[in-house]
Amino acid sequence: MKASEKGDVEAKTRLGKRVIVGDRTPALPKEGVGYIVQAAEGGGPEALALLSVLYALGMYVRQDWRNALNALKLSAEKSWLPARLQLKALAGDRELARNDDDQKDYWFRLAASVDFDYWMHAPEGKTLSHSPLIRTFRGFVNKDICLWLMEKARDRLTRAQVYDAVKRTVTESHTRTNSAAIFNMVETDLVNLMIQMKMAAATGINFRQFEAATVLHYGEGEQITEHYDFIDPTIPDYKEVIKDQGQRIITFIIYLNDNYKNGETEFPILELSHKGSCGEGIYFVNSLEDGSSDMRTFHAGRPPEAGEKWNVTQFIRNSFAL
Repeated sequence: MKASEKGDVEAKTRLGKRVIVGDRTPALPKEGVGYIVQAAEGGGPEALALLSVLYALGMYVRQDWRNALNALKLSAEKSWLPARLQLKALAGDRELARNDDDQKDYWFRLAASVDFDYWMHAPEGKTLSHSPLIRTFRGFVNKDICLWLMEKARDRLTRAQVYDAVKRTVTESHTRTNSAAIFNMVETDLVNLMIQMKMAAATGINFRQFEAATVLHYGEGEQITEHYDFIDPTIPDYKEVIKDQGQRIITFIIYLNDNYKNGETEFPILELSHKGSCGEGIYFVNSLEDGSSDMRTFHAGRPPEAGEKWNVTQFIRNSFAL
């Protein structure tokens, strides 16, 4: 605290991150954003990368994707490695991104090649089921983005947990044996947020209704058995839970690899099973037209028999998550 008061940009950045998420301090996101902005104005490279996230989210600053990209570029120019890797992942000029360039304007050229139109629109989809609606999008993201997401998550994986809506806590369960990496407000980045914007374009849902993104990993034999993604309407205090947290109305999955045996996403009631290709997106709607839960979306992530399976799972609520 004392260092941040003296203008130490790194100390202000650390303090801002803690205050935003309530790490050993009350969660005061507005104040935390203030520390991050001050640190970015002071030239802090990590703070500039965090500022890019704040601009993208519109979190206590005016939402502006161009400003978000510019903040990331400034961070990269100050040699912040995570910012440089993000720009390489986002760049539309893939040949430029794969080459290291010592020229002064390299990061400017890389940022200038980012194609906002690509990120703000979804490719043409294919409907696997009309009711409930299940749609797939081949080539939703490219292989480089898939590799980026897997590598970012690899060292953060922990045993996946299930949500107990009665106790309002998460816990381990024998029904889910895979691993997961969740990216909260200060752990996310512009790559994740651009992907969420592309998901928003595919579903027509405001990305502010998105939960934190989760990368899932399944080793051989690991799985999540049959389950629903929506909050079970039979639990006690269901209406209060929905009022406080909103209902999960859509699940969006991106398959990050396909070099494994079996491991399909299966909907047993619908007699539908799908194994996605690398970079393919799929979403399914968990609710009926009247807003009630669609019990037909009972599904499972089957275990790979050989190799490892990676995907991104994104839950979308019927109310604003931010």
